[in-house]
Formats: sequence, structure tokens, C-alpha cells
Amino acid sequence: MRVRATKGIAVAATGLLAGAFGYGAVNLGPTFWEVPLDMRLTFHAELMKMNSPVMLSAMAAAGISSLALTLQTRGRERALAAGATLLVGTSFLVTRFGNVPINAQIKEWATSSAPADYAEILHRWDLFNRTRTSTALIAFILLVITAVAPLQGRRESGRTPS
Repeated sequence: MRVRATKGIAVAATGLLAGAFGYGAVNLGPTFWEVPLDMRLTFHAELMKMNSPVMLSAMAAAGISSLALTLQTRGRERALAAGATLLVGTSFLVTRFGNVPINAQIKEWATSSAPADYAEILHRWDLFNRTRTSTALIAFILLVITAVAPLQGRRESGRTPS
């Protein structure tokens, strides 16, 4: 029963993480390129004020629950959960060492002016964003597989597992 609860938490947490990153990548990212630069910088800087604690919490919940599932399972489930844990960790590292430093620059630009190479820096931010979105999405898929695939060694009997 504990493994089922952990699976549910891990799937939900990674799903929320992938969904939040996905929304940003599919909706906000392209929109940022279509609005005037000063609007983009102001909005981006303000968004990060709320986004930072929310996304950090989502990454922590996804990482901890995936790790807990890794420790509670065996065989293929453990391998999938471990892969998800590593991918969520990768999302965190990309965010921390890729996006966050650029977010700090954007915050400064919003109150002053952007440098001449701002477009290159913003494209790099987009690359980091697509990377962390992809790793979070793959982690979510791995955990969904652990939740819906039959357990290794268990025959499909028509009964629902407890």
C-alpha cells in the first residue's frame, strides 16, 4: 500500500512539474518573443518572483517522491523510478545553473537596459528551458509507466491489484 501511495505522489508531482514547464515552453516562451523587449523583461522578472518558490517546491516534491519510489521498489520499477529521479535532478541542475543566472540578468535588465547580445542570452535561456521541460516530461512518462504497467513477475489475472 505504501508503494502505491508513493507512486501516486511521484506521478502527481512530476506531472505538475512537467506541466508547469510545458506551459511555459509552449505558451509563455513563444509569446515572450512577440512582445516588445521592455514588456518581456518586466513580465519575466515579475513572473520569476512567484515562479521561483513554486517551481523549487515542485522540483523538490518530484525528486523526493521519485527517490522514495526508487528505494521502495525492485527490478524494472526501481530502474524506471531511478531514471525519473535522475531526470528530475537534471531539471533542477539545468534550472539552477542555466536559467537562474539568466533570470538574475533579466531582472537587472528590466530596471536598466539589455546588453547588445541580449537575444543570444535569451535564446540560451530558451534552450535551458526546453532541456528542463524535456527531462521533466520524460521523468513523468517513466513514472506513469511504473504506475500503469503490470508489476514484474505478476500475471495478469483480471483482478485489480491491491
